[in-house]
Amino acid sequence: MSQKTIFIAAALAVLVSSPLAAQQMMDHSNMKNMPMANSGAAAETPATKGYTAANEKMHQDMAVEYSGDADVDFVRSMIPHHQGAIDMAKVELEYGKDPEIRKLAEAVIKAQEAEIAEMQAWLKAHGK
Repeated sequence: MSQKTIFIAAALAVLVSSPLAAQQMMDHSNMKNMPMANSGAAAETPATKGYTAANEKMHQDMAVEYSGDADVDFVRSMIPHHQGAIDMAKVELEYGKDPEIRKLAEAVIKAQEAEIAEMQAWLKAHGK
């Protein structure tokens, strides 16, 4: 594992360990009203269009109707969140050139697909 990957993992661990940071990371409800950095030539590239489409779909799909059951609501929200990561990783594989980041994208796809399957199985096992 590269130092860059270890640094990114450590930074994410610090963010996720903070309850406020975790809450802010999970709250995507106001994202649609935030200005996006997709102006100029960057907005015209196929990769940027792919990332934008993946983000928009993920945020729309994450707008689940809450049941009041914390476990169910978490899983139902995380499935589209993980699918968004897969969709963005596929954009990287289509347009990205850096071998290390392409390898990371492949690992993201593998891990997120496994976690989606686990969450779907949990929902099914619990009749949700």
